[in-house]
Amino acid sequence: MPLPRALARFNRRVTNRVAGPLVRRSSAFGIVVHKGRRSGRVYRTPVTIFAHDDRYRIALTYGRDADWLRNILAAGDFELETAGRALPLTDPTVRHDPAASWAPLPVRPALRAIGAEYYVEARPA
Repeated sequence: MPLPRALARFNRRVTNRVAGPLVRRSSAFGIVVHKGRRSGRVYRTPVTIFAHDDRYRIALTYGRDADWLRNILAAGDFELETAGRALPLTDPTVRHDPAASWAPLPVRPALRAIGAEYYVEARPA
């Protein structure tokens, strides 16, 4: 079972605002910059990223119903700010892997423990 929605709301209001400026400089974290499906408003969501070959992967720790995920799937592209640069990404695709075999070996047990069976994968535009 993915992390509870109450935790997502708390993180959106508190943790993300504090962590946002810190994660922009790290290559393990990033900010998904996306537009609201109906409002057109620009949102910024901190995430943990995993780069492999020419793809970027993000664990869906809150499940497939996250607003940021719906927004990037509807748009078909988004921007990822990481390591001090902005990367345009395209073709976001949700994939299912209960074993989290796509993630680095040290991270897999944590992803399995929180029930993060899904991840989104995108490639540079």
